[in-house]
Amino acid sequence: MIGRREFVAGIGSAAAWPVVARAQQSDRVRRIGVLMPGDENDQLWKARYSAFTQGLASLGWTDGRNVRMDVRWDRGDINRIRVLAQELVGLQPEIIVTNGTPETAAFQRETRAIPIVFVNVSDPVASGIVPRLDHPGGNITGFATLEATLGGKWLELLSEIAPGLKRAAIMFNPDTATASLYLPSLEAAARSLKVERIITPVHSDEEIEATTTALGREPGGGLVVMPDEFMVAHRAPIISAAARNNVPAVYVDDFARDGGLLSYGPDRVDNFRRTASYVDRILRGAKPGDLPVQFPTKFEMVVNLKTATAIGLTVPQSILLRADEVIE
Repeated sequence: MIGRREFVAGIGSAAAWPVVARAQQSDRVRRIGVLMPGDENDQLWKARYSAFTQGLASLGWTDGRNVRMDVRWDRGDINRIRVLAQELVGLQPEIIVTNGTPETAAFQRETRAIPIVFVNVSDPVASGIVPRLDHPGGNITGFATLEATLGGKWLELLSEIAPGLKRAAIMFNPDTATASLYLPSLEAAARSLKVERIITPVHSDEEIEATTTALGREPGGGLVVMPDEFMVAHRAPIISAAARNNVPAVYVDDFARDGGLLSYGPDRVDNFRRTASYVDRILRGAKPGDLPVQFPTKFEMVVNLKTATAIGLTVPQSILLRADEVIE
């Protein structure tokens, strides 16, 4: 049987495109619709969008020359996602690029004709985005982001960096998260570590604050922040609340670079860069349904020693040795 890693390695070369073919540009300007989460002024999302456009440029596609980019930002608002999906489909682009499960599902409801390339969808089969990974069929393919086993990994890391952990709140917004994907591995890890798991849906900064304050009232509380656009958009109040209440927290994405304790997950900037290869292929005539869904090839762990010191933690050497980046 071929495992997922071997499958990814085997298809990695399929994303490559001959140099000669890349040079064969059409005279007409091609139109690409892009829906980005978060805010256009957020440096995290700007870096990811920049990685995508740089990837396109390396393949011969430059905004304002031979492609036109119609970009919208949903700011993590589920209602705004629906409106913007309708708006972009109405512009009739030749291809749509979208980030995340809620965004991709919104476009799926709006069109079955325009090719869609997604990035950072957690489980495209379970969420109904595609029927299968190797040959998705239809008008949708792309780059998935996380594996279900990472739920347990986050809790293990939290227990490792905070040895006195007794209970952990699993924080997510049910409107934008696919938390159910990670819960089985989280539950298994909680049983193994003898940690009480507290499911904590939040919808606002006020609920984030209330949850974190409650965790900090007694020793042994910790926080696992699940991956979804709402959490990323609200990372400043999450990080601030955790610091004020001396609550150790583990995150995905770039939270640690913004002051969070520890983050672990796929390199999402790299995922955006790789997405350009599928956009290139589809613009040159490939069918999205023939392009296999791909998974991350790069993961990274970032630890913030300044934050650890501020909340009274000593980061163990076992984590420091495995970290890709240590912020002092």
